[in-house]
Amino acid sequence: MTGQFRDPSFIKTHIEQLTQFYQQHAIDPQGGFYQTLLPTGEHQEGEVKQLVSSTRLTWVFATCAKEFGQASWLESAQHGFDYVRKQHFDPKRNAYNWVMQGEQAQDQDNYCYGLAFVLLMHAGALNAGLSDAKQGLEATFDLLEQRFWQPEYGLYADEACTDWQNYSDYRGQNANMHACEAMIAAYEATQEQRYLDRALLIAENICIRQTQTTNGLIWEHYSKHWQVDWDYNKDDPKNLYRPWGFQPGHLTEWAKLLLLIYRHSAQPWLLITAESLFNAAWTTAWDKEHGGLYYGFGPDGNICDDDKYFWVQAESMAAAALLAKATNKEVYWQCYDQLWDYSWQHFCEQKHQPWWRLLDANNQVLDPTIARPGAKIDYHTIGACLEILRVLTTD
Repeated sequence: MTGQFRDPSFIKTHIEQLTQFYQQHAIDPQGGFYQTLLPTGEHQEGEVKQLVSSTRLTWVFATCAKEFGQASWLESAQHGFDYVRKQHFDPKRNAYNWVMQGEQAQDQDNYCYGLAFVLLMHAGALNAGLSDAKQGLEATFDLLEQRFWQPEYGLYADEACTDWQNYSDYRGQNANMHACEAMIAAYEATQEQRYLDRALLIAENICIRQTQTTNGLIWEHYSKHWQVDWDYNKDDPKNLYRPWGFQPGHLTEWAKLLLLIYRHSAQPWLLITAESLFNAAWTTAWDKEHGGLYYGFGPDGNICDDDKYFWVQAESMAAAALLAKATNKEVYWQCYDQLWDYSWQHFCEQKHQPWWRLLDANNQVLDPTIARPGAKIDYHTIGACLEILRVLTTD
Protein backbone atom coordinates (compact mmCIF):
# COMPACT_ATOMS: atom_id res chain seq x y z
CA MET A 1 0.00 0.00 0.00
CA THR A 2 2.82 2.40 0.84
CA GLY A 3 3.75 3.20 -2.75
CA GLN A 4 0.39 4.77 -3.58
CA PHE A 5 0.84 7.51 -0.99
CA ARG A 6 3.76 8.93 -2.95
CA ASP A 7 1.75 8.84 -6.18
CA PRO A 8 0.50 12.32 -7.18
CA SER A 9 -2.64 10.80 -8.71
CA PHE A 10 -3.60 9.29 -5.34
CA ILE A 11 -3.15 12.61 -3.55
CA LYS A 12 -5.04 14.45 -6.28
CA THR A 13 -7.95 12.02 -6.06
CA HIS A 14 -8.04 12.38 -2.29
CA ILE A 15 -8.22 16.18 -2.48
CA GLU A 16 -10.92 16.06 -5.16
CA GLN A 17 -13.07 13.54 -3.28
CA LEU A 18 -12.86 15.44 0.01
CA THR A 19 -13.69 18.74 -1.65
CA GLN A 20 -16.54 17.21 -3.60
CA PHE A 21 -18.08 15.86 -0.37
CA TYR A 22 -18.37 19.38 0.94
CA GLN A 23 -19.61 20.62 -2.44
CA GLN A 24 -22.43 18.07 -2.26
CA HIS A 25 -23.35 18.38 1.40
CA ALA A 26 -22.16 21.64 2.98
CA ILE A 27 -23.75 24.35 0.83
CA ASP A 28 -26.53 26.15 2.71
CA PRO A 29 -28.76 27.83 0.10
CA GLN A 30 -29.66 30.43 2.72
CA GLY A 31 -26.01 31.48 2.91
CA GLY A 32 -22.68 30.09 4.05
CA PHE A 33 -22.00 26.44 4.83
CA TYR A 34 -23.49 23.73 6.99
CA GLN A 35 -20.76 23.04 9.52
CA THR A 36 -22.02 20.04 11.50
CA LEU A 37 -22.02 17.03 9.19
CA LEU A 38 -22.39 13.30 9.63
CA PRO A 39 -20.39 10.86 7.47
CA THR A 40 -23.54 10.36 5.37
CA GLY A 41 -23.50 14.06 4.51
CA GLU A 42 -26.57 14.78 6.61
CA HIS A 43 -26.29 18.12 8.39
CA GLN A 44 -27.28 19.07 11.91
CA GLU A 45 -27.61 22.48 13.61
CA GLY A 46 -27.58 24.03 10.16
CA GLU A 47 -27.92 27.64 11.35
CA VAL A 48 -24.81 27.54 13.57
CA LYS A 49 -21.84 28.96 11.68
CA GLN A 50 -18.50 29.72 13.27
CA LEU A 51 -16.03 32.13 11.70
CA VAL A 52 -13.09 29.73 11.49
CA SER A 53 -15.06 27.03 9.68
CA SER A 54 -16.70 29.59 7.38
CA THR A 55 -13.35 31.02 6.30
CA ARG A 56 -11.53 27.69 6.15
CA LEU A 57 -14.06 26.05 3.83
CA THR A 58 -14.16 29.17 1.65
CA TRP A 59 -10.37 28.92 1.37
CA VAL A 60 -10.64 25.22 0.48
CA PHE A 61 -13.12 25.87 -2.34
CA ALA A 62 -11.15 28.83 -3.69
CA THR A 63 -7.80 27.06 -3.56
CA CYS A 64 -9.04 23.79 -5.04
CA ALA A 65 -11.02 25.62 -7.73
CA LYS A 66 -7.81 27.34 -8.79
CA GLU A 67 -5.77 24.12 -8.57
CA PHE A 68 -8.17 21.87 -10.46
CA GLY A 69 -10.20 24.31 -12.59
CA GLN A 70 -13.57 23.38 -11.08
CA ALA A 71 -16.15 26.08 -11.83
CA SER A 72 -18.67 24.76 -9.28
CA TRP A 73 -16.07 24.97 -6.52
CA LEU A 74 -15.35 28.57 -7.50
CA GLU A 75 -19.06 29.32 -7.15
CA SER A 76 -19.00 27.75 -3.69
CA ALA A 77 -15.97 29.85 -2.77
CA GLN A 78 -17.89 32.97 -3.80
CA HIS A 79 -20.89 31.72 -1.79
CA GLY A 80 -18.76 31.39 1.34
CA PHE A 81 -16.87 34.62 0.70
CA ASP A 82 -20.13 36.56 0.44
CA TYR A 83 -21.45 35.06 3.68
CA VAL A 84 -18.32 35.96 5.64
CA ARG A 85 -18.42 39.54 4.36
CA LYS A 86 -22.18 40.05 4.78
CA GLN A 87 -22.97 38.05 7.92
CA HIS A 88 -19.80 37.45 9.93
CA PHE A 89 -18.50 40.97 9.29
CA ASP A 90 -20.02 43.73 11.42
CA PRO A 91 -19.22 47.14 9.87
CA LYS A 92 -20.40 49.01 12.99
CA ARG A 93 -17.62 47.41 15.06
CA ASN A 94 -15.22 46.83 12.17
CA ALA A 95 -15.05 43.28 13.48
CA TYR A 96 -16.11 39.73 12.65
CA ASN A 97 -18.84 37.88 14.53
CA TRP A 98 -17.35 34.71 15.98
CA VAL A 99 -20.54 32.60 15.88
CA MET A 100 -23.71 33.15 13.87
CA GLN A 101 -27.11 31.53 14.46
CA GLY A 102 -28.93 32.21 11.25
CA GLU A 103 -28.66 35.96 10.78
CA GLN A 104 -28.15 36.64 14.49
CA ALA A 105 -24.70 36.94 16.07
CA GLN A 106 -24.37 34.58 19.05
CA ASP A 107 -20.80 35.47 20.02
CA GLN A 108 -19.07 38.73 19.09
CA ASP A 109 -15.81 38.43 20.97
CA ASN A 110 -12.77 39.24 18.85
CA TYR A 111 -9.99 36.72 18.32
CA CYS A 112 -6.71 37.13 16.49
CA TYR A 113 -7.08 33.44 15.62
CA GLY A 114 -10.27 34.22 13.73
CA LEU A 115 -8.80 37.19 11.88
CA ALA A 116 -5.85 35.03 10.81
CA PHE A 117 -8.29 32.80 8.92
CA VAL A 118 -10.11 35.80 7.48
CA LEU A 119 -6.73 36.86 6.07
CA LEU A 120 -6.06 33.33 4.77
CA MET A 121 -9.49 33.25 3.14
CA HIS A 122 -8.81 36.53 1.34
CA ALA A 123 -5.46 35.23 0.08
CA GLY A 124 -7.17 32.14 -1.33
CA ALA A 125 -9.94 34.27 -2.83
CA LEU A 126 -7.39 36.56 -4.46
CA ASN A 127 -5.56 33.59 -6.00
CA ALA A 128 -8.88 32.34 -7.35
CA GLY A 129 -9.75 35.73 -8.87
CA LEU A 130 -12.70 36.70 -6.67
CA SER A 131 -13.55 40.38 -6.81
CA ASP A 132 -12.70 42.63 -3.83
CA ALA A 133 -10.34 39.99 -2.41
CA LYS A 134 -7.27 42.25 -2.63
CA GLN A 135 -9.07 45.09 -0.85
CA GLY A 136 -10.32 42.69 1.81
CA LEU A 137 -6.84 41.21 2.30
CA GLU A 138 -5.36 44.65 2.93
CA ALA A 139 -8.22 45.67 5.23
CA THR A 140 -7.80 42.49 7.30
CA PHE A 141 -4.06 43.00 7.62
CA ASP A 142 -4.70 46.57 8.76
CA LEU A 143 -7.29 45.39 11.29
CA LEU A 144 -4.84 42.87 12.74
CA GLU A 145 -2.22 45.61 12.83
CA GLN A 146 -4.50 48.08 14.58
CA ARG A 147 -6.15 45.78 17.09
CA PHE A 148 -3.77 42.92 17.91
CA TRP A 149 -0.20 43.62 16.81
CA GLN A 150 2.24 44.36 19.67
CA PRO A 151 5.45 45.72 18.14
CA GLU A 152 7.30 45.62 21.44
CA TYR A 153 7.00 41.81 21.38
CA GLY A 154 6.85 41.26 17.64
CA LEU A 155 3.74 39.10 18.12
CA TYR A 156 -0.03 39.37 18.21
CA ALA A 157 -2.26 39.60 21.28
CA ASP A 158 -5.03 37.02 21.46
CA GLU A 159 -8.49 38.17 22.45
CA ALA A 160 -10.55 41.36 22.86
CA CYS A 161 -14.11 41.93 23.99
CA THR A 162 -16.94 42.84 21.62
CA ASP A 163 -16.29 46.61 21.52
CA TRP A 164 -12.47 46.32 21.57
CA GLN A 165 -12.26 48.18 24.89
CA ASN A 166 -10.76 45.36 26.94
CA TYR A 167 -8.15 42.73 26.09
CA SER A 168 -7.41 39.42 27.73
CA ASP A 169 -4.02 39.08 29.44
CA TYR A 170 -3.68 35.69 27.79
CA ARG A 171 -1.10 35.35 25.03
CA GLY A 172 -0.87 32.27 22.85
CA GLN A 173 1.34 30.82 20.18
CA ASN A 174 -1.57 29.27 18.27
CA ALA A 175 -3.04 32.56 17.03
CA ASN A 176 0.44 33.66 15.99
CA MET A 177 1.11 30.39 14.20
CA HIS A 178 -2.01 30.80 12.07
CA ALA A 179 -1.24 34.47 11.53
CA CYS A 180 2.14 33.33 10.20
CA GLU A 181 0.41 30.83 7.92
CA ALA A 182 -1.89 33.56 6.61
CA MET A 183 1.02 35.94 6.03
CA ILE A 184 2.78 33.31 3.90
CA ALA A 185 -0.40 32.86 1.87
CA ALA A 186 -0.80 36.65 1.55
CA TYR A 187 2.77 36.92 0.26
CA GLU A 188 2.26 34.13 -2.25
CA ALA A 189 -0.95 35.79 -3.47
CA THR A 190 0.48 39.33 -3.77
CA GLN A 191 4.29 39.06 -3.79
CA GLU A 192 4.29 41.98 -1.32
CA GLN A 193 7.38 41.72 0.86
CA ARG A 194 5.71 43.04 4.01
CA TYR A 195 3.73 39.82 4.38
CA LEU A 196 6.80 37.59 4.11
CA ASP A 197 8.69 39.85 6.51
CA ARG A 198 5.88 39.55 9.04
CA ALA A 199 5.76 35.76 8.66
CA LEU A 200 9.50 35.57 9.29
CA LEU A 201 9.32 37.83 12.34
CA ILE A 202 6.50 35.81 13.93
CA ALA A 203 8.29 32.54 13.17
CA GLU A 204 11.58 33.67 14.65
CA ASN A 205 9.97 35.07 17.80
CA ILE A 206 7.84 31.97 18.47
CA CYS A 207 10.30 29.27 17.38
CA ILE A 208 13.56 30.81 18.59
CA ARG A 209 13.04 33.55 21.18
CA GLN A 210 10.09 31.98 23.01
CA THR A 211 11.77 28.57 23.20
CA GLN A 212 14.84 29.72 25.11
CA THR A 213 13.40 28.42 28.39
CA THR A 214 11.58 25.38 26.99
CA ASN A 215 14.41 23.26 25.59
CA GLY A 216 13.71 24.45 22.07
CA LEU A 217 10.08 23.29 22.12
CA ILE A 218 7.09 25.56 21.59
CA TRP A 219 4.87 26.02 24.64
CA GLU A 220 1.30 27.07 23.95
CA HIS A 221 0.44 29.58 26.68
CA TYR A 222 1.96 32.84 27.94
CA SER A 223 1.28 35.77 30.21
CA LYS A 224 0.60 39.33 29.08
CA HIS A 225 4.35 39.96 28.83
CA TRP A 226 5.04 36.71 26.96
CA GLN A 227 6.37 34.77 29.92
CA VAL A 228 5.71 31.01 29.84
CA ASP A 229 2.55 30.10 31.77
CA TRP A 230 3.13 26.48 32.74
CA ASP A 231 -0.20 26.15 34.56
CA TYR A 232 -2.70 27.60 32.08
CA ASN A 233 -5.51 25.04 31.58
CA LYS A 234 -3.52 22.41 33.46
CA ASP A 235 -6.86 21.14 34.77
CA ASP A 236 -8.35 21.18 31.26
CA PRO A 237 -5.86 19.30 29.06
CA LYS A 238 -8.53 18.53 26.45
CA ASN A 239 -9.55 22.17 25.89
CA LEU A 240 -10.34 22.50 22.17
CA TYR A 241 -8.36 25.66 21.46
CA ARG A 242 -6.03 25.99 24.43
CA PRO A 243 -4.99 22.56 25.76
CA TRP A 244 -2.26 22.23 28.36
CA GLY A 245 1.02 20.65 27.38
CA PHE A 246 3.30 20.61 24.38
CA GLN A 247 1.37 19.90 21.19
CA PRO A 248 3.15 17.51 18.80
CA GLY A 249 0.82 18.63 16.03
CA HIS A 250 1.83 22.25 16.51
CA LEU A 251 5.50 21.31 16.53
CA THR A 252 5.10 19.62 13.15
CA GLU A 253 2.78 22.34 11.84
CA TRP A 254 5.45 24.90 12.67
CA ALA A 255 7.97 22.69 10.89
CA LYS A 256 5.73 22.88 7.82
CA LEU A 257 5.41 26.66 8.03
CA LEU A 258 9.15 27.16 8.46
CA LEU A 259 9.72 25.13 5.31
CA LEU A 260 7.11 27.15 3.39
CA ILE A 261 8.98 30.31 4.36
CA TYR A 262 12.25 28.59 3.42
CA ARG A 263 11.00 28.32 -0.17
CA HIS A 264 11.04 32.10 -0.38
CA SER A 265 13.88 32.94 1.99
CA ALA A 266 16.40 30.11 2.35
CA GLN A 267 17.78 31.05 5.76
CA PRO A 268 19.53 28.04 7.33
CA TRP A 269 17.86 28.39 10.74
CA LEU A 270 14.46 27.69 9.17
CA LEU A 271 15.46 24.23 7.99
CA ILE A 272 17.46 23.43 11.13
CA THR A 273 14.55 24.40 13.40
CA ALA A 274 11.99 22.57 11.27
CA GLU A 275 13.97 19.35 11.61
CA SER A 276 14.40 19.82 15.33
CA LEU A 277 10.69 20.44 15.95
CA PHE A 278 9.54 17.54 13.79
CA ASN A 279 12.01 15.09 15.32
CA ALA A 280 11.02 16.10 18.86
CA ALA A 281 7.35 15.51 18.08
CA TRP A 282 8.00 12.19 16.40
CA THR A 283 10.35 10.85 19.06
CA THR A 284 8.08 11.80 21.94
CA ALA A 285 4.58 11.29 20.58
CA TRP A 286 4.53 8.50 17.97
CA ASP A 287 2.52 5.55 19.33
CA LYS A 288 4.73 2.57 18.57
CA GLU A 289 2.00 0.08 19.49
CA HIS A 290 -1.15 1.41 17.83
CA GLY A 291 0.27 3.98 15.42
CA GLY A 292 -0.44 7.67 15.10
CA LEU A 293 0.78 10.71 16.96
CA TYR A 294 -0.63 11.44 20.40
CA TYR A 295 -2.12 14.86 21.09
CA GLY A 296 -0.09 16.23 23.99
CA PHE A 297 2.86 15.68 26.29
CA GLY A 298 3.97 17.44 29.46
CA PRO A 299 7.24 19.18 30.31
CA ASP A 300 8.45 15.83 31.70
CA GLY A 301 7.98 14.20 28.28
CA ASN A 302 5.11 11.98 29.41
CA ILE A 303 1.95 11.85 27.29
CA CYS A 304 -0.81 13.93 28.89
CA ASP A 305 -3.46 13.43 26.19
CA ASP A 306 -3.33 10.13 24.32
CA ASP A 307 -6.16 10.86 21.89
CA LYS A 308 -5.40 10.94 18.17
CA TYR A 309 -6.60 14.02 16.26
CA PHE A 310 -6.97 14.04 12.49
CA TRP A 311 -5.19 17.37 12.02
CA VAL A 312 -2.08 16.23 13.90
CA GLN A 313 -1.55 13.36 11.47
CA ALA A 314 -2.32 15.50 8.40
CA GLU A 315 -0.03 18.39 9.29
CA SER A 316 2.71 15.95 10.24
CA MET A 317 2.60 14.13 6.90
CA ALA A 318 2.87 17.47 5.06
CA ALA A 319 5.84 18.43 7.23
CA ALA A 320 7.46 15.02 6.63
CA ALA A 321 7.12 15.38 2.84
CA LEU A 322 8.53 18.91 2.90
CA LEU A 323 11.44 17.79 5.08
CA ALA A 324 12.14 14.82 2.82
CA LYS A 325 12.29 17.18 -0.14
CA ALA A 326 14.41 19.84 1.58
CA THR A 327 16.92 17.46 3.19
CA ASN A 328 16.94 14.47 0.80
CA LYS A 329 16.74 12.24 3.88
CA GLU A 330 14.83 9.02 3.36
CA VAL A 331 13.88 8.87 7.06
CA TYR A 332 11.29 11.60 6.51
CA TRP A 333 9.69 9.67 3.66
CA GLN A 334 9.51 6.72 6.05
CA CYS A 335 7.70 8.89 8.60
CA TYR A 336 5.41 10.10 5.82
CA ASP A 337 4.59 6.53 4.80
CA GLN A 338 3.89 5.52 8.39
CA LEU A 339 1.54 8.46 8.89
CA TRP A 340 -0.35 7.66 5.69
CA ASP A 341 -0.53 3.93 6.42
CA TYR A 342 -2.00 4.72 9.83
CA SER A 343 -4.36 7.48 8.70
CA TRP A 344 -5.62 5.60 5.65
CA GLN A 345 -6.58 2.67 7.84
CA HIS A 346 -8.04 4.44 10.85
CA PHE A 347 -9.07 8.00 9.89
CA CYS A 348 -10.17 7.28 6.30
CA GLU A 349 -11.21 3.63 6.58
CA GLN A 350 -9.30 3.12 3.31
CA LYS A 351 -11.67 5.39 1.36
CA HIS A 352 -11.31 8.84 -0.14
CA GLN A 353 -13.72 10.26 2.43
CA PRO A 354 -13.60 13.03 5.03
CA TRP A 355 -11.46 11.91 7.93
CA TRP A 356 -12.80 11.14 11.37
CA ARG A 357 -12.06 14.05 13.68
CA LEU A 358 -10.97 12.21 16.81
CA LEU A 359 -9.87 8.72 17.84
CA ASP A 360 -8.86 7.36 21.22
CA ALA A 361 -5.50 5.78 21.98
CA ASN A 362 -6.77 2.45 20.60
CA ASN A 363 -8.04 4.12 17.41
CA GLN A 364 -11.72 3.93 18.27
CA VAL A 365 -13.88 6.76 16.91
CA LEU A 366 -14.80 9.29 19.60
CA ASP A 367 -16.73 11.82 17.53
CA PRO A 368 -19.53 10.56 15.22
CA THR A 369 -19.50 13.78 13.18
CA ILE A 370 -16.93 14.46 10.47
CA ALA A 371 -17.43 18.22 10.51
CA ARG A 372 -18.04 20.42 13.52
CA PRO A 373 -18.06 24.25 13.83
CA GLY A 374 -14.61 25.56 14.65
CA ALA A 375 -13.24 22.05 15.15
CA LYS A 376 -13.13 20.36 11.73
CA ILE A 377 -13.98 21.14 8.13
CA ASP A 378 -11.12 19.19 6.44
CA TYR A 379 -9.07 22.32 5.79
CA HIS A 380 -6.12 20.63 7.52
CA THR A 381 -6.35 17.45 5.45
CA ILE A 382 -6.95 19.19 2.12
CA GLY A 383 -4.31 21.85 2.85
CA ALA A 384 -1.76 19.22 3.83
CA CYS A 385 -2.47 17.21 0.67
CA LEU A 386 -2.13 20.31 -1.51
CA GLU A 387 1.36 20.86 -0.08
CA ILE A 388 2.19 17.18 -0.56
CA LEU A 389 1.02 17.35 -4.16
CA ARG A 390 3.29 20.37 -4.65
CA VAL A 391 6.24 18.38 -3.28
CA LEU A 392 5.48 15.35 -5.47
CA THR A 393 5.04 17.30 -8.70
CA THR A 394 7.89 19.84 -8.56
CA ASP A 395 11.59 19.26 -9.13
